[in-house]
Amino acid sequence: MEENYDSFAVTISTVFGAIIVGGLMAAALVYGERDAFFFALGAATAAWLAGYAIFFDRPRTFMALVGIAVLMSLGATIILAF
Repeated sequence: MEENYDSFAVTISTVFGAIIVGGLMAAALVYGERDAFFFALGAATAAWLAGYAIFFDRPRTFMALVGIAVLMSLGATIILAF
């Protein structure tokens, strides 16, 4: 059975990149935290590129980009929390 990776790519790009990280960027703007905003922007960019990694069938690149996006999101969240 062949899996359709295109739907995964669209889900990752839309849900993670736009909604979650977009909200994190908005929170950084509201609180005036420039560093948190840039971390969130980097996370959104990495998540966006992860969608293309699936399109081009690059699973290791995909995992690396998702890992970068998660770490940058955590960094932005930590900056906002303290």
